[in-house]
This record gives sequence, structure tokens and C-alpha cells, in this order.
Amino acid sequence: MMRHVLLFLLLLIAAACADKSAKPPRIDFLYVGNDYPVQETWEAQVVFSDSGRLKATVSANHISQYTRQGSTEKKLDGRIRAELYDDQGVHSSTLTANRAIIHPNNDMEAFENVVITSRDCTTVRTEYIKWTYQDQKVRSDKFVTIKRPTETLSGYGFESDQNLKRYRIYKATAVMKVQDQPDLK
Repeated sequence: MMRHVLLFLLLLIAAACADKSAKPPRIDFLYVGNDYPVQETWEAQVVFSDSGRLKATVSANHISQYTRQGSTEKKLDGRIRAELYDDQGVHSSTLTANRAIIHPNNDMEAFENVVITSRDCTTVRTEYIKWTYQDQKVRSDKFVTIKRPTETLSGYGFESDQNLKRYRIYKATAVMKVQDQPDLK
């Protein structure tokens, strides 16, 4: 028994005399790469404004935020809805898509089942569109169909203001005029 007590006392003295200046062990953090988000949000909304004026609101079921080389990119999926506003802050059009990317400069690219509808019922359908924050324009280099109450246009390559008032199709493939039908009684 005396041996155990003596051994215990020796261990206590050794522990008390241990080198306290020793550095704690170094912890290496694992770098997981650029393919993993730094933040995720569900049922979220992103608001774009400039000098207190609302430019756009974008809602998505899921947003993943990625940081690469000091800049942040957001990937949105699970049905996207963007409400776009004119210079006076009045709602001008609505964009829906299956997924989108918001770039560090606030430009947005939308993919898959993209539909833009303006206040005057002009509708643009395509598989890809880019909205540029700086000039508030929408562009596509893919096939587009523009439907208005009086005509339907389609073709490849498209550019417009976000109100869909002034637009052009670069390679038109079809133009159809819609006529009013007389009432049949």
C-alpha cells in the first residue's frame, strides 16, 4: 500500500513539474475545395437595390453560396421566381426558372423552363436567359418564343429591356400574327 501511495505522489510531482511552455498540438483544417457551399439557405429571398431603389427580388427553394478567390456566387434551385422593378420601383416583369446563378456583380443567369412575363402580358419562353444588373436587360443566345396578344415571334438570340417593351430577335424563325375571331352565335 505504501508503494502505491509513493508512486501516486511521484506522478503528481512529475505532472506539476511538466513543461508548461509547450505549445498545444497543431490542428490542421481539411480544405474541402470549391465544390462545397460555405452557406446554404432554404425558402430564401435575395433583394437587389441601388441607392434605396428596389431593382429585383429573387426567391428560391434552396440557395447555396460559394466563395472563390474572394468573390461570392449564389446557386439557386428548386423553382426560382424573380420580380423585376423599373427605375421608379414599379413592378415590371416576373421571371421563373428551375435554377439560377447570381454572380458577384449581381448579374443573374437562369436555366431550364425560363419564362418572363411583363405587365402588358408579353411572355418570353426559353431554356436560358441572363439578366444584367447594371443595364437591367435580359439576353439569351438560345431559342426563344415571344408571345404577345397580337403576335408570336420565335428565333435564336434575344435581347430586351426587362419590361419586354423594346426587344429584338437576332435570327428569327417564325412570325405569326393573331387575329381577333368574330363572335360566333
